[in-house]
Amino acid sequence: MLSIFTKELNGYLNSLIAYIVIVLFLIFTGLILWVFPDSNILDYGYAEMGSFFSLTPFILIILVPAITMRSFSEEYKTGTIEFLMTKPVSTLNIVLGKFFGAWLISILAISPTLVYYFSISYLGSPQGNIDTGAVIGSYLGLILLAAVFTAIGIAISTFTDNQVIAFIISTFLSYFLYDGIHQLAQLFKGKIQYYIDFISIQFHYSSLGRGVLDSRNLVYLISLSLLMIFVTVNHLKRK
Repeated sequence: MLSIFTKELNGYLNSLIAYIVIVLFLIFTGLILWVFPDSNILDYGYAEMGSFFSLTPFILIILVPAITMRSFSEEYKTGTIEFLMTKPVSTLNIVLGKFFGAWLISILAISPTLVYYFSISYLGSPQGNIDTGAVIGSYLGLILLAAVFTAIGIAISTFTDNQVIAFIISTFLSYFLYDGIHQLAQLFKGKIQYYIDFISIQFHYSSLGRGVLDSRNLVYLISLSLLMIFVTVNHLKRK
């Protein structure tokens, strides 16, 4: 697995993909937090990062599939999938190597935004007047969210050799699981609404953002990532 992980990471870092993703992510999140009139913290007047954490997932929905779309699609297109699958490495280790390589790029994109937290904490009145627990929970949620979107993107890339198609389907599926189900839940009331919303990723991500590390939210996000990895491994074995 380590050799596949290293190969994938070097492949991203030796191309423009990783750098474009990181730069675009930082530009968009910076605009959301400091510039856009409906979300910038300077106009809002309170030392909190709610707008950042509520809008950033929608950026990840687009940027993560841009990272993962080449994972297996490129292997199919170039014909190297046969060479890869005949290596003395299990299918699971191949998938995990690609998964962790792409996930790490996403984490590297998220990490610099910690500067926003320290900046807001410094600007607060008094200094440090920010809900650190909620920020920690939200960052953990973002990292796990990136893991889910990465697992989805890699799974979809095993179904097509066209990177554009892989990108579009991954983006749609990520959005549907994150916000689509949440929006469908609003059509109902009472327990039905709660149970449908519970299936959505947004429900569990928002819960983490409140600063309460409920094991149910962690288990859901991790289990969904593992489920998509299981789908990937089994589809590759069938092919």
